[in-house]
Amino acid sequence: MKKLLILSMFLFGMIQSFAQDNFDISTLRIGPFTIGMKDKAAEQFTKSKLVVYNGPNEYNKKNKVNYNGEIIGITIMETWDDAGEKLRGYQIYSLSTTSKKFRTKSGMGVGSTKEELLDAYKNYPNFSVNQMWDEKTEKLSSTMSNFVLTDNDAGTNLSFTLINNVVTEVNVYMNEGC
Repeated sequence: MKKLLILSMFLFGMIQSFAQDNFDISTLRIGPFTIGMKDKAAEQFTKSKLVVYNGPNEYNKKNKVNYNGEIIGITIMETWDDAGEKLRGYQIYSLSTTSKKFRTKSGMGVGSTKEELLDAYKNYPNFSVNQMWDEKTEKLSSTMSNFVLTDNDAGTNLSFTLINNVVTEVNVYMNEGC
């Protein structure tokens, strides 16, 4: 009987460890979604088909998916090889969230301050802080900025959008080298 109880507790612990939610952010991912992930793999988590947006303002349109009660924006694009030839299928190009649950290993995410970001990433080899363009005034904003970590090895950026020096959105996207 003791063996059965111990075995049951062990199995319950294993199931719980595998069922844990993934609320991690890095230069490659938000939650279970990674930059470059094929659409079919991503759709296992989304439980729905992802849409490719083409045409005007295509970069502003995102698939809004629910991951364990939190919304993640996903942009997918056609897959290309190194020679510029179109391949079959699609891959994740960018990810975004405004959820406070998702955090980096340094604990940064929505709600963090500019000072906390600077303190957490002061030794990161490649970061920048930039003013954002305000569409309403058509000028550089004095209240909106981006804190961007560039991962040259992965070819991605992790961007924290700040309004009044507080993070309101986190984006992970391919670095196009511009």
